[in-house]
Amino acid sequence: MKNILRWFATGPNSVPLTDAGQIRRIFENRRWRLFLWLIIGYGFFYTCRLSLSVAKKPMLDEGVLSVEQMGIIGSLLLFVYAFGKFFNGFLADRANIRRFMSVALMISALANLAFGAVNNFYLFAALWAFNGWFQSIGSAPSVVSICQWFSNKERGTRYGIWAGAHNIGEGLTFVGTALVVNAFGWRWGFWAPGIACLIVAFIMYLNLSDRPQTYGLPSAADYKQDYSAGKPRTESVRSLQIMVLKSPIVWVLGLASACMYMSRYAVNSWAIFYLQEGKGYELVDAASAMAAYPIFGLLGAVFSGVISDRFFGARRNVPTLLYGLLLVFSLSLFYYSPPGHLLVDSIALAGFGFAIGGLIVFLAGLIAVDLMPVGAAGAVKGIIGLFSYLGAAAQDWISGVLIENSKTAIDGVVTYQFDNAFYFWISTAVASLLLALVAWNKRPTE
Repeated sequence: MKNILRWFATGPNSVPLTDAGQIRRIFENRRWRLFLWLIIGYGFFYTCRLSLSVAKKPMLDEGVLSVEQMGIIGSLLLFVYAFGKFFNGFLADRANIRRFMSVALMISALANLAFGAVNNFYLFAALWAFNGWFQSIGSAPSVVSICQWFSNKERGTRYGIWAGAHNIGEGLTFVGTALVVNAFGWRWGFWAPGIACLIVAFIMYLNLSDRPQTYGLPSAADYKQDYSAGKPRTESVRSLQIMVLKSPIVWVLGLASACMYMSRYAVNSWAIFYLQEGKGYELVDAASAMAAYPIFGLLGAVFSGVISDRFFGARRNVPTLLYGLLLVFSLSLFYYSPPGHLLVDSIALAGFGFAIGGLIVFLAGLIAVDLMPVGAAGAVKGIIGLFSYLGAAAQDWISGVLIENSKTAIDGVVTYQFDNAFYFWISTAVASLLLALVAWNKRPTE
C-alpha cells in the first residue's frame, strides 16, 4: 500500500532551471497541453457517470429495474461520490495529478463495462457505488492542477473554461449515448462510454503533468509575477487544509452548492425520463431537447469566469445572483410549459444549462478557491464536493420516492406524475440562491 501511495504522490522538487527561454518553452508547452486534456478528460468522466440516466427508460421497459431501484442506485453512486470528493480532494493537494486522474478514469471505464454485462439489482448497486468512488477523483485534481499551472489573474477565465468541460460529457451522453442505446440496446449505453474512456485515460496519462517544481520550473505566481492574491504561502499543506476546515464561509458555500446540485442532478437524472413520461416525447426527441442543456451550460460556464474577471474585478457576487435567478426561472418554465412544445422545453433547458454552468463555476469551487490559499485548493473542492454530492444523492433518492409514489395504473398502463418532484426541485434552487448571498462581501484570506 505504501508503494502504491508513493507512486501516486507528487514528486520531489527538481533542481531549478535558470535559462529563461527554456523555462518559458517548457512551462507553456506543459500547461496548455495539460489544460486541453483536463477539459477533454473531465468531460469524458461524465459519460461514465450519466450513462444510467440515458438507459433508464429502456431498462424500465424491459423490467430490469424499477424507478425506485434506479433512484437507490443513483443515490449510492452520489453518496459514495460525495465522500470520495472529500477524501480525494485532500489527497489531490499531495498527488501527482497525471497519475491520479488518468488511472481513476480508467477504473471508472472498467466499472461501466462490467455494469453493462450484469443483470442483478445488487450487482448493479455495487458496481455503481464502486464507480462513484473513482468518479470522485475527476474534479479536485483538475482544480489543483489549474491552480498549480495558472496564476491568480488567469484562474477565473481558465476555471470557467474547464468547468464547461462537464457539458461536453453531458452532451456526448445525452445525444451520443442515447443514439447508441436506441440502436443497440441499453447495455451498449454502458459499454460504449467504457471503451471510449479507456482510450481517453491513456491519452491523459501521456499529457497531464505533476507540479511545475517537479520539473525544475517556478510556481505559476513566480512565473507570471502575479502576486495579486499575495505571495505563495509557505505553511505546510496540512496547516493550510486545517485553515480551510475551520473556515465558516467554505461550509456555507458548501450548503449553497448542495442545494444547487439538487436541482442540477434532478435534471441530469430525471429530465429525459420526464420528457418521455410527462410530456410524451420519444427518446430521440427527448435527447434532442436535452442537447440544449449541455451546449448552453458550456457557454454559461465559459462566460461566468470571463464576465466576473472583466466586468466585476474578479468579484463573483453579482454574477452569482443573476445566474441564480435564471436557474429558478428556467426550471419553473420547464415544469409549467404544456406538453407538445419541444421548442419551449428546449429554451427552458438551455436557460437552465446556462445558469447551472455558471453556478458550478461560482458555488462549486471558484468563490471558495478565491477566498482560500492556493495550496489547499484540493481541500476546498473536497469539502464543497462532499456537500454538493450529498445533496445530489439525497435528491436522487427523494425524487425516486416522490415519482414512484405518484404513479397510477389504469388497465395495466402505468402513468407517472411529477408535480411533487418539481416543487422539491424548484425549492432547492431558491434555497441555493439565498445561501449564496451570505458570501456577498467576503474577501480573500491573506
